[in-house]
Amino acid sequence: TGHSSTSISAALGIATAKKLSGEDGFVVAVIGDGAMTGGMAYEALNHAGSLKIPMIIILNDNGIAISPSVGLLSTQLNRLRVSPGYFKFKRGLKKTTRKIPFVGKSIERGFSRFKNSIKRIMVKDGMFESLGVKYMGPADGHDVEEIELLLNEAKKSKELTVIHIQTKKGKGYVHAENSPDVFHGISQFDPETGQVLDSGNKSYSKIFGETLISLAEENEKVVGITAAMPDGTGMTEFAKRFPDRFFDVGIAEQHAVTFSAGLATRGMVPIFAVYSTFLQRGYDQLLHDVALQNLHCIFAIDRAGIVGRDGETHQGVFDLSYLSHLPNFTVMAPSNGDELEKMLKFAVNELSGPVAIRYPRGEALIKKDEEEITLGRGRVLKDGTDVCLIAIGSSTEDAMIASDILEKKGISAAVIDARFLRPFDKELVGKYLEKCKVVATVEENVSTGGLYSAVKEILTADVLRFSLPCESIQMGSVSEIKKKYGIDGESIAQAVMKKFDK
Repeated sequence: TGHSSTSISAALGIATAKKLSGEDGFVVAVIGDGAMTGGMAYEALNHAGSLKIPMIIILNDNGIAISPSVGLLSTQLNRLRVSPGYFKFKRGLKKTTRKIPFVGKSIERGFSRFKNSIKRIMVKDGMFESLGVKYMGPADGHDVEEIELLLNEAKKSKELTVIHIQTKKGKGYVHAENSPDVFHGISQFDPETGQVLDSGNKSYSKIFGETLISLAEENEKVVGITAAMPDGTGMTEFAKRFPDRFFDVGIAEQHAVTFSAGLATRGMVPIFAVYSTFLQRGYDQLLHDVALQNLHCIFAIDRAGIVGRDGETHQGVFDLSYLSHLPNFTVMAPSNGDELEKMLKFAVNELSGPVAIRYPRGEALIKKDEEEITLGRGRVLKDGTDVCLIAIGSSTEDAMIASDILEKKGISAAVIDARFLRPFDKELVGKYLEKCKVVATVEENVSTGGLYSAVKEILTADVLRFSLPCESIQMGSVSEIKKKYGIDGESIAQAVMKKFDK
């Protein structure tokens, strides 16, 4: 799945269904050590231990999720791990026993069982055994024959069993082995050197990270929080500069949200940097622990909108909808890198209550302007009298492209950058609704609950809607997806022109 910590729950459901329908066979769940930091994994283990349904859980332990694994669980797994020398000795013993004619394989299997029996005697009340789960390992995850032996033994035992294997992330490609975090989700790179082919332009994540450092230098109450994504969200340098004010909670977004709430109750200014797709996991906490208490927590929502190569499960196209109806929330979106910096500073220094700032993946447009941020106020990027294109966030660029195309066809097209979805600038938008023949909204969000819905609340006439459908948005480049769903500048212009052809 695209979101971690879910495999044991799904596997337990499948195994239970098989039992109820009288089917044979084993169900195997694979989960990483990073994913084991998510609470859902333990909810599933707790339930599985009580059901007594035979199932195999393979814990793939490479010490890294996207960034290195952190927390008490990582420490516990370190205690279960053994030294490389042990694996070397074991491989040597295996090599020797295999050379013994006829009985070599039997001796090897007997040694494996003996080793596990001794371990069970020596290691009592371990992390998994205390939950009623049989534990086997750790084993070399790159040794196929050893894994096969453990799987067969687990099947024969007919118990709920965890097989703990150790692997090396990126194994087989030296550059990925040396930089597993970089190669977790990489853009174009030179396969010979492993060097990422970077354009050199600043990303939104980079601008966020630099602004966060600047704010922390000015305000000792500012703290940074991530859910196992310090590199992806641009917080690596902040972590180095302010180690006591940086918190990586692991893959635990629900905890991160409520942890932020707790910090805010004591006057701290928590800034939780998180991908849009992952913040969905903390929806109840956003409502119950932050919004209802009106706490000053700031959510820096990276990868909002279409995410390109991050894929289907990571499209950040629901956040405007699920944030805009939460009580007390301020929801805003920058249209360029300069605006992101301004909005973050505005959120820390000028606002109270919960704040969400959503921005896209990739390179940031750098456009300097003197217009400051004012709560709930949009701005006019371009005046016009025939068409009013109302956009938010990165979609303002598509609206500007469409406006230029329309101008060449003799259609005067205004462009409004909404800036805020909550509070929404009804006054500014209302002025243009009165003087323009055609009104359109442009957003990288699903069609319900976002910018279109905000405009429809104040206008009963038809509004052209340029958004994404409420369906799974498949993988593709940002430009390909925009073109497919008609939310790129050229498609917007063509659709508007049809209104004037009638």
